[in-house]
Order: sequence, then C-alpha cells, then structure tokens
Amino acid sequence: MENEFLTTLPANISRALTSFVKAASQAFGDDLRAVVLYGSAAEGKLRVTSDVNVLVVLSAFEQGKADQLREPLRLAHAAVRLTAMFLLESEVSPAAEAFAVKFADIARRRRVLYGSDPFAGLTISRRAEIIRLKQTLLNLTLRLREAYVSRSLREEQLIVVIADAAGPLRSCAAALLELEGSSADSPKAALERVAASLSQAVTEHEVGWAEALSRVSEARREGMLPSGVAGPTLFGLIELARAMQSRASALS
Repeated sequence: MENEFLTTLPANISRALTSFVKAASQAFGDDLRAVVLYGSAAEGKLRVTSDVNVLVVLSAFEQGKADQLREPLRLAHAAVRLTAMFLLESEVSPAAEAFAVKFADIARRRRVLYGSDPFAGLTISRRAEIIRLKQTLLNLTLRLREAYVSRSLREEQLIVVIADAAGPLRSCAAALLELEGSSADSPKAALERVAASLSQAVTEHEVGWAEALSRVSEARREGMLPSGVAGPTLFGLIELARAMQSRASALS
C-alpha cells in the first residue's frame, strides 16, 4: 500500500482506506488482485461533498468471500462515503471500452493501494471514447433536466445535484480535450478551458458559464450556495453539457 500517499489524506480517510484494504485482503485472499483509489481522493482534492471511490479488481467473485466484506464496506461508507466497484480482472478491458469516459478518468487519476496496477498498458479505442463521451453528456443533460423539475422547490436538494454534476462534467471535458489532441492540468481546469472556448462562440453564455462553474466549486467546497442561485446554476450546467455534446459530435 502507498502509505506515504495515504499520510497526505485527512486522517479519517486514511484510516478508512487502510481498514477497507485490509478487510478486502482478508475476505478475498488470493482472489484480490488490486485496490485502486480514483477520483478527487486520488488527487488529494477531496471536498465536503466528495465520495471516496475505489476499484476492487478480483480473479473471482464468490458469495462467501463477498459476504465477509459487507460490514467493512458499510462501515467505510458510513464513515467517509466510500464506494466500491467490483471488477474481475478479465473485465477491465471490456469495461474500459464500454465505459470509456469513466475509465479514462480513472486512468488519469488513480492510486494503487494494493496489488498491481490494472491500468498499466491499458488502451481505450478512440471510437469507443467518442461514442461514450456523447452518450455520457446526453445522459447527464437528461438527468439534470429531470433533477431541476423534480427538486428545484428545495434549493438544498439542487445544491447536491450541482455538486454531483462536477465529476462527470469535468471528466467529459478532460476526455474532450484529449480527443482533440490537447490536455489540461486537471479535470477541473479542463472544464474551465472548454467552457471558456465554448463561450467565445456563444457570447451570451460567457458570464453565465463562468459563474456556474464557480458555483459548482462552491457547492462542492461548502455544501451550500447563496439563496436563489441554485436554479440558474443548474440551468447553466445543462446548457454547458449540451454545448459540449455538440462539440463532441464533431469529433471523428
């Protein structure tokens, strides 16, 4: 385990990850191939609304062994919002093709906590990533519209939606730049860069998108927003996702 990296995380996160990896090793034994931390925790950029995400790679998923990890996972989720994805090692490559945007983001932001790196040498086809990028942005647009209509009477609920939208929007922006032959220092910087370049073509959104992204960061950092801004912020994110989807459709 990368003990040196874990010491850079908040103490409660470090303890929870250490305990979970130990429990996974005890539960699955030789079937455990790797535990990979990914997302904002792997970057050391956790916010109050952040989940702690791990990928558990196995040679086999047996019920008796999985049962032993149920309580440790429940405790870790309660303590630090830890969520785990369980994947067989034979499924890594197919999953990367099927969920290209997500797995490309994991490949960019990961820390191997146990075992060997399942992403070493992994390649994701350009065609799969373009298809999945367009699907992800369309799905996000539809989900955000539904969330606005169903939750906007309670601003505190919209704030959670806005904070949760940061991850997929940022990973899509990073994927978009990479597919265009460019890059950014982080997914957050990628989204800011994409939004700025889109604003040049759609002038009326120039201020709105910049403000919306600043509100996203505020929602993630503070878990709250000033009264009256959640609705317009969510609408800005919907329009930004649609603009990104149009740009992705031009890729070949």
